[in-house]
Amino acid sequence: MIAIVSAPSNLGLRPPQRGAVPGTAKAPEALRDAGLHAALAPHGALEAGAVLPGRYLDDERRPAGTVRNQDAVVDHARRLAHRLVSLRREGHSPLVLGGDCSLLLAAGLASKVSGGAGLVHVDGHTDFRHPGNSESFGALAGEDLAAAIGRHVPAVADIDGLGPYFDAARTAHVGCRREDEELDEVSDAIALTIPSDDIILYGAARAASRILTAPGLDRGFWLQVDVDVLDPAHMPAVDSPDPGGLSPQELTDFLRAVAPRAWGASVTVFDPDLDPDGTHARTIAAIVAEGLVRLGEESAAPSE
Repeated sequence: MIAIVSAPSNLGLRPPQRGAVPGTAKAPEALRDAGLHAALAPHGALEAGAVLPGRYLDDERRPAGTVRNQDAVVDHARRLAHRLVSLRREGHSPLVLGGDCSLLLAAGLASKVSGGAGLVHVDGHTDFRHPGNSESFGALAGEDLAAAIGRHVPAVADIDGLGPYFDAARTAHVGCRREDEELDEVSDAIALTIPSDDIILYGAARAASRILTAPGLDRGFWLQVDVDVLDPAHMPAVDSPDPGGLSPQELTDFLRAVAPRAWGASVTVFDPDLDPDGTHARTIAAIVAEGLVRLGEESAAPSE
């Protein structure tokens, strides 16, 4: 049974402009208002509360070798992970509504302490910036995949000595643009990489089949979905829109195929500040309600 958790974090993002705060913290309630909870309720979905983040700071002058809002990110990851572990052990499939994709740290911690699983990272970018390939690292929402497989500073990639949270050999990425700067590095580092143009050319069913038959993903995985995987023609309400993305139907079809194998999922980086009339919230709500309605139905039980 799906358990919906609100995690309205914006801690991993740069400010949209000096003195401003990213709007992703408003996304869970915007999606509720767009009808997501009502659409999932007839299928047995329950509401599992909210895990609130600490205060966002525009800490541009933070100490060297740290990420933005580092202490708050780590604290939120621990608390959200605790909620996810509890829900998983109760037999629920958590659906986390973010927030930005630094939430992947919590999913990784929860996966690690409840028996492990793979990761399917669906995103318009590889999110693989890290200290080994960039001097400008520090906004974890663009670095979450690197942190998830242990390629970041220990403060975020090895919380409580549990890193790497996901085995790179059981990790797949879906949806980056072919010109992504880290595509080659990611392809060498993880089990499977499927850029967006592969889905556009060959269809969602083929991409889903490659995920479901990949060694290491057959026992289940966490499904991280960043809505900037959609083309800006359909989803401009994100912090880093890039052309060449998926259509809502392509994303829905892919999610519908892979969601039953996932033990939980997170949906991130939608910014309601960029969606004043709610049009894009309704698009996301429709994708999630249709694409993730069978979340967790075929996933493996957690190890105790």
